[in-house]
Amino acid sequence: MGGGVRRIVLDESVLFGCEDPNGKASLLPAAEYLLRKLLHSTIPTGISYRHDLSAQKASLLQGVAVQYSFDCFVWDETSTVDALNEIQLAWGDIGGSILYLVSDNNDDLLLKLRTHGWLLVILRSIGQESKDDVDGGPASEDSSIFYINKLEELPLTICRLNKKDISNDVVTVGYIMKPSREEDFSKRGAFPMYPSQNGLIFMPLTFALPISSQLQEVDVVLHKATDEIMSIKLNSSSELSNRITYTRGMLELGMYMERHPDFCLIDPFNNIDPVVDRLKIQQILLGLEDINRPGCCRIRGPYFLKVDNFNELNLIQRLSEAKLSLPSIVKPQVACGVADAHSMAIVFRVEDYKDLSVPLPAVIQEYVDHSSTLFKFYVLGEKVFYAVKKSTPNAGTLKKLCEKNELKPLIFDSLKSLPTGKENQNVNDQSIDIKLVTDAASWLRRVLDLTIFGFDVVIQEGSGDHVIVDVNYLPSFKEVPDDTAIPAFWDAIREKFESRKKKQAINSDQQFVDH
Repeated sequence: MGGGVRRIVLDESVLFGCEDPNGKASLLPAAEYLLRKLLHSTIPTGISYRHDLSAQKASLLQGVAVQYSFDCFVWDETSTVDALNEIQLAWGDIGGSILYLVSDNNDDLLLKLRTHGWLLVILRSIGQESKDDVDGGPASEDSSIFYINKLEELPLTICRLNKKDISNDVVTVGYIMKPSREEDFSKRGAFPMYPSQNGLIFMPLTFALPISSQLQEVDVVLHKATDEIMSIKLNSSSELSNRITYTRGMLELGMYMERHPDFCLIDPFNNIDPVVDRLKIQQILLGLEDINRPGCCRIRGPYFLKVDNFNELNLIQRLSEAKLSLPSIVKPQVACGVADAHSMAIVFRVEDYKDLSVPLPAVIQEYVDHSSTLFKFYVLGEKVFYAVKKSTPNAGTLKKLCEKNELKPLIFDSLKSLPTGKENQNVNDQSIDIKLVTDAASWLRRVLDLTIFGFDVVIQEGSGDHVIVDVNYLPSFKEVPDDTAIPAFWDAIREKFESRKKKQAINSDQQFVDH
């Protein structure tokens, strides 16, 4: 072997579930999972089936091949070897190995595949599952034959083989996030199973398998823990520790990290806690004052006030003390991970705070006139990118839009669209102080100790203040072109891993000296 797994063939014997009473077949749920993972793996994939397969099954597989942009190969049992040769010829000289996944109940095909020289992965049938031969070694003396018990194990097997066969310098990144977010990253080529240009292999982690056994195969874990939050309990303390309840799988990941404190996690859960709490972020942003310089633009967070009860008697006085005027924007203190974290309101009159429907505790935040222009900044390791987007109107325009509704609070979901204004003739791409915001990005990276995060900046009309109105963890950075963003994404992960490894080496040397 040499060059790793460069092509994959899925035999029809591993894809179908039981037929329904009408004899109609469908794909196994695990097969659909596997197809999605292979779609954006950067490893070309084909589906293989016999010429005498039922018309319904053949049609289904052909549709799947079209849907996932896979190749489709049909072969005759009487000339299996010729068919396998044709597959190899169709793909040409690829400088690596073809991996063929087949069920162990297809004895005739197995016999021919064993002598063909490809990597052979055999899916054990139900009742034949074993823990043997799935620990990273070959299934027998033949180093090209491996067994798996579940289809979900194939990505792990592919990544393991690629790392072993290509270079020990390859870094395996296990990743876990909700399917829609994974799809956003994957379709941009962010999660290749074949090494990226800087030597990263990405392996999807799944709760269908024990997390601890998967983590033994990876060097780094990239996660979006906020996708796995079950509940958040806030109290009077400004600390969030031990008040976030995660899903069982994420808890298992957390326990593994506790047992292996040197493991590289991007990023530790405690580092993400502040991003979950809008009050904590606002308090952190107060420290931006340290990077402001006389005679230059000022960068800051918005003025804010935490409220536990919209009906409190001294609310007007507290708003004045916090430098808050109307209109103001009201947000739940919990920033993400729960259903109503994005339920917000813009309030135009003091009396309308009473019985406001925004979840409590909440943060009342300054509404900044910003000429409907929002600057989205993305921090990928030491690299900073930004994009310009349309945003909500200035307060005067917003009031006119709401006058017909008697200026009642504008209730909205921040994940959905809001009215966008037309006034941005005074603010454009050149009006932002890039150096100032880049300095702020570096400051935030140090303070939050996060590897990949984003924040939104608006420029206040009149004062020119650069105001950071939102901070979020592991954004999709979809506004940045793929050919720029994805290599920077990979570099950020690799740099974090190398930095962690270097620190461990220094600590190890120091301990040796101390002893």
